[in-house]
Order: sequence, then structure tokens, then C-alpha cells
Amino acid sequence: MAYQVRNLESSDFPALMRMEREIFGAAGEEVLGPYYVRLCCDFFSSNCFLVLSDGEPVGYLLSFLKGREAYCSTLAVAPSHQGTRAVHLLIRAFVRSIMDQVDVCWFTVSEENQAARALHQTLGATEVGRRHDFYGPGDTRIVSCIDRDAFQKLRQRYEKLGLVPPRPAPRAEPTVLLEAAQ
Repeated sequence: MAYQVRNLESSDFPALMRMEREIFGAAGEEVLGPYYVRLCCDFFSSNCFLVLSDGEPVGYLLSFLKGREAYCSTLAVAPSHQGTRAVHLLIRAFVRSIMDQVDVCWFTVSEENQAARALHQTLGATEVGRRHDFYGPGDTRIVSCIDRDAFQKLRQRYEKLGLVPPRPAPRAEPTVLLEAAQ
């Protein structure tokens, strides 16, 4: 399959809402509200991504930045494309877009979602707590984060893999030699 990842565009709104219903709604979960999805398409698009397979949307990652913190609110891939490169391509685009802009990235996930928890862990995230009644009564979410040190390690790994250009070496200050006046 030929995958393409790009930033969201305003015209992606209907496809995202459809995938929300197909992925989350079909599983009996609540879906994101249209207002938030519209904000992601129109205002937070520099850090939100769509993955296409042969030109058709099959997954997305929604996030927003607040100061030097990133919040990855949703990562969704159609069941027919789960377990493929689609997830990794979305994560790579997201990490590349935020790694030099933030000091921490937050995730929330249900305890039962072992795949997402494992993915967060491979990125260097640490589970830091639980939020009860997160989306409503009885809904508990695990909160995890990638801190600055974990981002540095992730950057080094991405540099070694050639996924991001290396940071330029700090410029050395020129050394000035003074000659004593005779």
C-alpha cells in the first residue's frame, strides 16, 4: 500500500467525522465533537495529520500546543489499516513537527488499550497518573507524558535513522589572541 501523510486541511473535516463514527462510534465509544475537529482542521493543522492509502483517508492524529506543551488528543486508524505503517507514519510526522517546539507531550489512553500504551512507551512516555471520570462517569484514563529528556533521546534516535536532520553543532566563539604591546 502506498501511504501519504500530510497536515490536515479544512476540507478534511467530513472525512475525519466519518472516521470518528466508524472507528470510535462503532466500538461504542463517544466520538469527538464537530467543533473540536473543525478547530483541528482549521487552526491546529500544523500539528495534526491525515494518513491516506492510495489517496483515501485511513487515519489521523489530532493534537494542539499550549506554550511548550503538546497534547496528542487522538490517534485513530481504520481497522483495515491497523498494524500497518500508517500508525508509524502519523507518529513520525507528529514527533517531527513538535520535537523542537515543546518540552513535554501529554497523552491519555484507556487502560485496556495496550497497543496505544506500548506505542507511547516506545516514544519514551512515562505513565504519570490516572484521571477518573475523564470523559464521563466511570471513564478512567491513564495520563502519560514524554518529558524533555525523553525528547532528547527520541531526537537522537530519529537523527540516527535519518528521520530528522541533525541539529547544527553550537558555534564556537572565535578565540582572540592579544599580543602584548612592545
